[in-house]
Amino acid sequence: MAEENVFDGIILGGGHNGLILQAYLARAGLRTLTVEKNPQVGGGLSTVEDTLNPGFYHNTYAVFLRGLSAMPWYRDLELEKHGVRTLQPELNVALIQRGGRSLRWYLDLEKTCASVAEFSRKDAETWRRIAQEHAEIVEKIVEPELASPPLAREKKRALLERSALGRVYLELEPLSPREFAETYFDNVTVRALLLYLCLSRELDVHAPNQGLVIPSFIAGRAHAELAVGGSAAVAQGLRKAAEAAGGQIWEGQTISRITVEQGRATGIELADGRRVKAGVFIASSLNPHQTLQELVGRDKLNAMARVGLRAYLYQIVGPLFGVHLSLTEPPRYAGRGAHADLDKAFMTILGLESPEQIYGLHTQFRKGEPASRKVVWGTTPTVFDPSQAPAGKHTAFMWEKVPYHLGGQAENWDQAKLAWMGEVLEYWRTFAPNLTDSAILRRLAYSPLDTERHLPNMARGDPGVGWLGVEQRGINRPFPGVPPYRTGVTGLYLCGACTHPGGNITGLPGYNAACVIAEDLKLTPRWKPPDLETLWASLA
Repeated sequence: MAEENVFDGIILGGGHNGLILQAYLARAGLRTLTVEKNPQVGGGLSTVEDTLNPGFYHNTYAVFLRGLSAMPWYRDLELEKHGVRTLQPELNVALIQRGGRSLRWYLDLEKTCASVAEFSRKDAETWRRIAQEHAEIVEKIVEPELASPPLAREKKRALLERSALGRVYLELEPLSPREFAETYFDNVTVRALLLYLCLSRELDVHAPNQGLVIPSFIAGRAHAELAVGGSAAVAQGLRKAAEAAGGQIWEGQTISRITVEQGRATGIELADGRRVKAGVFIASSLNPHQTLQELVGRDKLNAMARVGLRAYLYQIVGPLFGVHLSLTEPPRYAGRGAHADLDKAFMTILGLESPEQIYGLHTQFRKGEPASRKVVWGTTPTVFDPSQAPAGKHTAFMWEKVPYHLGGQAENWDQAKLAWMGEVLEYWRTFAPNLTDSAILRRLAYSPLDTERHLPNMARGDPGVGWLGVEQRGINRPFPGVPPYRTGVTGLYLCGACTHPGGNITGLPGYNAACVIAEDLKLTPRWKPPDLETLWASLA
């Protein structure tokens, strides 16, 4: 075996979690290799150029990078030194209803509360109180928990019961997002906005033990951000960080199997027959079925992993249908006469009137049926970052939550895609009538099946890579009985969205997995992850 095919560690998948893990462990002195099947690393951090209209760039998956610049790895890996810049638009979210009425969420709390007061003065006061009273809970409990390997529920409860702050957390935690919204807010539009933001982050609004999600949105410091130059700029910054630390990256390479000898993961075999040895660890950012069923084989797994693999669920309401436009001018929304800044909202939600539009989605999607009342959301990135289109021109997109098994079969999307794109565009035009055919230079559509084909990690088109119910959250993610980030196979770890704290572009699964691997290998990390036991024991 050639010497260049021997590494301390191999990372499977060059999405952001895999690259973060690689950068940390390469900095710790390990010789690492990341293997990516696509021609470029990044996974969901994808930016593609319009081939017919050069200079128009479309972010096909991840766009709303919530709290990205506040993540510990963003600072530790010095991403700004590697060319990454982000923007936080002042009008972060706008829900626009028929007739032009809008509910607006600003970075400024008082401006947000003034907008909420247009719908309910009582809810505005509740919003302000939650923002003020829960800020410390978010800072000292919620955020550190996300950026740490999860504790057992019994240990977590015992620690938090000691403090007044922790007891407030424990009182709210058992609620579902729906229960929280219906308990604390009266107005249906306010409830709908909060619940749709949960849905947009692949959270099940009916699932218990997520009672802190909505107050964390309201009181948290993390807002939606845009990557300057497109989402792929973040991936390229991570690549530079990993390579600067000595990591190697092989793109356009397909893995055929993980080799396991006497219960230990020892390397990988590529589709072209080459073998690469891992002397210390393998970390997979792929989903559990790809990693354990397809690449390892069920016969090499312990009983808990086999049971967990059979039970692992993907989010029914996760899949997205995307319509991307290259434009001569930006969308101009009805209602901007009353609010001049409405066209500068970062996330724009169209057509959401009531929580009932959310509550019925699980049932409809299980049947392969679309939503009975259409809701779409998206943005015009070029309003904030002109570099993503030629001078004076724009790109914009809208997403819609849709069933993966359309009419009972995912393959139906291939035939339905063009017609569905037309329906989304016509609906979009009812809010932005200037989106005429003459204003549109190019239209692109991506179905859930397209997503799965390009990014198989997102099985069934699920961007969150796994349901986030209590059975698959925290210490139970991905499987109960298997320690977090581990697999039951010695030396084989999971580091992707299927691990705590879940999907979206947070980088925390990769960050936490790097902490676990460093601990197992008795490395002295150059970074300082939060110590939950010490932190929570010190709460007042």
